[in-house]
Amino acid sequence: MPQLGFLHGRAWAALLGQLRRPPGAVCIGAVHSHSQAAEATLASQLKPHKEKSNFIIKTPKGTRDFSPQQMVVREKILDMVISCFKRHGAKRLDTPAFELKEMLTERYGEDSGLIYDLKDQGGELLSLRYDLTVPFARYLAMNKVKKMKRYHVGKVWRRESPTIAQGRYREFCQCDFDIAGHFDPMIPDAECLKIMCEILSGLQLGDFLIKMSWKDVRHEMVAKKGLAPEVADRIGDYVQCHGGVSLVEHMFQDPELCQNKQALEGLGDLKLLFDYLTLFGIAEKVSFDLSLARGLDYYTGVIYEAVLLQTPAQAEEETLNVGSVAAGGRYDGLVGMFDPRGHKVPCVGLSIGVERIFSIVEQRMKTFGQKIRTIETQVFVATPQKNFLRERLKLIAELWDAGIKAELMYKNNPKLLTQLHYCEDMAIPLVVIIGEQELKEGFIKLRSVASREEVAIKRENLVAEVQRRLS
Repeated sequence: MPQLGFLHGRAWAALLGQLRRPPGAVCIGAVHSHSQAAEATLASQLKPHKEKSNFIIKTPKGTRDFSPQQMVVREKILDMVISCFKRHGAKRLDTPAFELKEMLTERYGEDSGLIYDLKDQGGELLSLRYDLTVPFARYLAMNKVKKMKRYHVGKVWRRESPTIAQGRYREFCQCDFDIAGHFDPMIPDAECLKIMCEILSGLQLGDFLIKMSWKDVRHEMVAKKGLAPEVADRIGDYVQCHGGVSLVEHMFQDPELCQNKQALEGLGDLKLLFDYLTLFGIAEKVSFDLSLARGLDYYTGVIYEAVLLQTPAQAEEETLNVGSVAAGGRYDGLVGMFDPRGHKVPCVGLSIGVERIFSIVEQRMKTFGQKIRTIETQVFVATPQKNFLRERLKLIAELWDAGIKAELMYKNNPKLLTQLHYCEDMAIPLVVIIGEQELKEGFIKLRSVASREEVAIKRENLVAEVQRRLS
């Protein structure tokens, strides 16, 4: 076993003091220089890997790093999505990144071959989660939850061929919203479509349209309502001709359909849904699409996906083709697959394609040359004098303790010009300057980075003045 170093005598004292320290106190020890020898040993062990000529430093296929600039954009997108979920009363849920393999297999149909399996780790066969829906269904069944409105943001993994240009990766983030429980027809479905519209409108990605799969509507009418296939096909003719809100109106005027009880029941559900969508003010955003097919096997009812509508100008400017940016549907039988007695909990939900949305936003920012601020620092503590580190440390501690985001340069004697240039480069709004004269007279200089104007403020009023300006 490699030796990682010994504790210095003072470090032992510090360690013993840690055991006896009063509540809230922090104890810091020192490490003996023998740790340097351990570092050298570790470096020698790693050296052969560095000398391999074919060794390439890269991320695994289908994955990516995110720079600080990219993370700022991603956080803004996620914040907007999550705030919408919370606005609709959802609770946050999290599940393990991996599940028992038997929980995931045979839930995804042909896509089951895309699941990442893990090596046997202590007797359990495990797999990385493929999506957030199946773990949610497992959670409901395991905890006997019959009613829940939840959202979940987390990474999932799929062993498919990545298409970076379309925002498709093997590791990616999903943002899901789901409503589980027995409720009156179409109310949860309509709210899911409303949430999808709110998020896509809020992100200002451009015009969009939510397409509902006629194939799944037809299947539900035939299998569940007992509608004759030829009557369902008659309805399909209207779907192809009329699309959205006007679809229901035209079908109710058809004598052949009006004489069929099952057809009227199926049309009644569609009319109810579009009535709710009209009340929500989004009916014009929803249309049927004959070409839209069911994705995963666990969907049991209507599915839908949102696509961006490009104007001719956008089509010329943007080469990015990301397909749908959100999708969802009803899956009433999935929870029952996990329940020992087969008790079903009806569910409907949606997933926002944040990776694809991020790809769109990122490209547009590059096109327009938008600059991104990667830090949130509000105040920089600077000095024109040498040997003023202690004063700067005391000053910045006051700001931190007041909840103000502040930083300083990690040098004993930094040049003032260097400090001011940093503030301009990082768009820090305020600079607090302390020197010999300020210390002697009990004042602090407060500088606006944008206007370069400076004012003298009493030391005891600094925090209040900074807070006033930042508000």
